Amino acid sequence: MKAILRFLVTALAMILFGSTGLHAQNVVIDWNNIASTTIITNAKQSSTASGVWFAYVQLAVYDAVNATDHRHRPYLFTADAPASASKDAAAVAAAHRVLANYFPAQEASLDAQFASSLAAISDAPANIAAGTAVGEQAAQALIAARLHDGLLANVAYTPPVGPGFYQRTPPAFAPPIAPWLGQMAPFTMTSATQFLPDEGPDALNSEVWIDDYNQVKTLGALNSTVRTLQQTEIGLFWTEHTGQQYARAFRNLATLKALDTSDTARLMAMLWSGYADSVIGCWNAKFSFSFWRPVTAIRAGGGNPQLMGDPTWTPLAATPAHPEYPAAHGCVTGAVSTILAGYFGTPDVQFSVDSLVTHTTHTYESTNDLMNEVEAARIYAGFHYHHSVVEGRELGRKVAHQLLKEFFRPSTEDSEGDAESGRNTNVDQGN
Repeated sequence: MKAILRFLVTALAMILFGSTGLHAQNVVIDWNNIASTTIITNAKQSSTASGVWFAYVQLAVYDAVNATDHRHRPYLFTADAPASASKDAAAVAAAHRVLANYFPAQEASLDAQFASSLAAISDAPANIAAGTAVGEQAAQALIAARLHDGLLANVAYTPPVGPGFYQRTPPAFAPPIAPWLGQMAPFTMTSATQFLPDEGPDALNSEVWIDDYNQVKTLGALNSTVRTLQQTEIGLFWTEHTGQQYARAFRNLATLKALDTSDTARLMAMLWSGYADSVIGCWNAKFSFSFWRPVTAIRAGGGNPQLMGDPTWTPLAATPAHPEYPAAHGCVTGAVSTILAGYFGTPDVQFSVDSLVTHTTHTYESTNDLMNEVEAARIYAGFHYHHSVVEGRELGRKVAHQLLKEFFRPSTEDSEGDAESGRNTNVDQGN
């Protein structure tokens, strides 16, 4: 508490003496950017697991902001803030406290950004102090609730041996990433197994397996003579760190739509809790089925005498270190695309994503277009089979549909739609 007061006094002094710091247009966007730097750039958290820490931050921010205006149903924190409390200060304090809690080695830089953010808020010092207090409370509630959620737990994983089962992949042959992720407590699902696919991977003697094997062998090879230049760019475009890439896209969307603090807090909470739960469910399935990657299957001949193997086959990009089925990007983008369509009341949402791998930007006129491109991209990259991407998409969509139905709803609406904001959060999409 003394540390909190010290930071608050410093920030208020900067306000009173006219100091300039971070001039925020939208503090939720600013602190999502800070979160990305903290979680990914500095702490090096992996592509999919990073979503868990983003969810911690954005859920605390959502509850803190919502405590000041009560526009939507709280996620966890139900206390009332004083009527004059600054919602911007509440958002800043919640994000700062969560990040400092989970990344204590970065606390000094986070403290400096916290003070600078508060100093940039145009409001009375008392209102900023009240907002800061409620943000701290919302963050502490989130931290306490997630205290034993399985984050970074020591989970052993030994895949079965034989055709069809996961083996470490070249060139690094690294151990599988984050086995704990599929065992941790989710944010909106009832359990990590709630949306476990019913069918599992295709049998190695099935026609579907033969078709999917030959498709990725042809289209996903590093030296493919069938894949076009455009398909190659698409395959590489989506090989950037997924959390980092989507974080930029979400921030850009909120900026483009000129969302205010409350609407941005809600959108970010929906997207990141959906992202996190989609990968929790996906990881549970991946480590349950332990299916082999194309680079392993194709070099071994696919476990089927009707297939032709290639011991030198190499995918377009280096295969991520975790089991294949279902496709993680299918899970994540299935959730993201469905949540975006639900939030805005239509799948016809213009959405732009850029890539630090290809240094290009793709703009989609609908969330269906986004999902369809990601499905194809995982095959072009040589990472996945078509059936796995489809099953991932369905898992993500199920996560999103439940989230849209049961969480982050307007506080004054009936069950049929978002009466307050004019958005229908039950919108489906046809991808």
